[in-house]
Amino acid sequence: MTTESLWRAWSFQPLVVGGGIVAIAFFLHGWSRLHRRRAGLAPWTRIPLFVAGVSVTVLAIVSPIDYIGERYLQWVHMLQHVLIADLGVVLLLLAVRGPLAVFFLPRNLIAALARMRALRRTLSFLLRPGVSYGVWVAVLVGWHIPPLYEAALHHRAVHDLEHLSFVLGGLLVWTQMIDPSRHERLSLAERLGYTALVFWTGQVLAYVILFSFEPLFSTYAEEPRRLLGLSPLSDQKLAGLVMMLEQTLTVGTCFLVLLRASRRRLAAVAVGEHRPA
Repeated sequence: MTTESLWRAWSFQPLVVGGGIVAIAFFLHGWSRLHRRRAGLAPWTRIPLFVAGVSVTVLAIVSPIDYIGERYLQWVHMLQHVLIADLGVVLLLLAVRGPLAVFFLPRNLIAALARMRALRRTLSFLLRPGVSYGVWVAVLVGWHIPPLYEAALHHRAVHDLEHLSFVLGGLLVWTQMIDPSRHERLSLAERLGYTALVFWTGQVLAYVILFSFEPLFSTYAEEPRRLLGLSPLSDQKLAGLVMMLEQTLTVGTCFLVLLRASRRRLAAVAVGEHRPA
C-alpha cells in the first residue's frame, strides 16, 4: 500500500456506523418531542452539536486515522483516542444537557430500562464522582501499559474493547464535569476541583509519553516504514503533545467556564448579602 493510499484507507464498520445513525435518530426524535412542548428547551443549535459529536466519534474509528494509528504513527493513534474519549463525548453531552437528557431515549425504552434494577444499581455506582474518576484513570493508564497497548494494536477484539472503555470512561468523568442532567452530584466548586484533578491526571500521563528517553511501544519502534519521516521517539513525543494540547482545549476550557460560573455565583451572593432588607 502506497503512502498516498494509506490516507484513503477507510473501513466500513456496520456496528459503529449503525450505532451513530441510531443515536442521531434517537436524538432527533427526542429533540422534536421536547421542541413541540417547549421550544426554548430544545434550541436548534443542539442538533449540529449532537451530529458533530457522533461524527467525530464515528470518523475517528472508520477513517484512515484508525488504520494509520494502528500500524504506523503513534501520534495518529493518540489523536484517535482523544477524539473518542474527550471531544466526541463533550459535544454529545453538551447537546443533551438539560431536559433533552431525559428526552433522548424513547419513553418505552426508558421505562423498560428503569425496570432493570441491576442496570440502575450499576449506573448509580459508576456515577459516584470518585468511582467515575477511578474508572477513567484505570482506563487511561491501563491501556498505556505496553503489553495492553500492544495487544490492542494487534487484536481487533481487544482494540474494540479499548475504544468502548475510552467512551465509557470519558462519559463518566465528563458527566461529572458538565452535569448534563442537573443531578448536582457535585457542587459548582467541587466540579471545578474535579476538573482540575482530571486535567492534572491527564497531563501527568502526557508528560511520561512526551519526555520519555526511548520509545515505549515496540510496534512503532520496529516499524521500518517511517511516515512523514518521523523517528519512533519523535513520533512518541508528538503523541504526548497531541494529548496535552487536546486536554488543554477540552478540559482546560471546561475549567475556565466553571471558574467563570463560580465567580458569577460568588458575586451574586455578595450582592445579596449587601442588599438592604
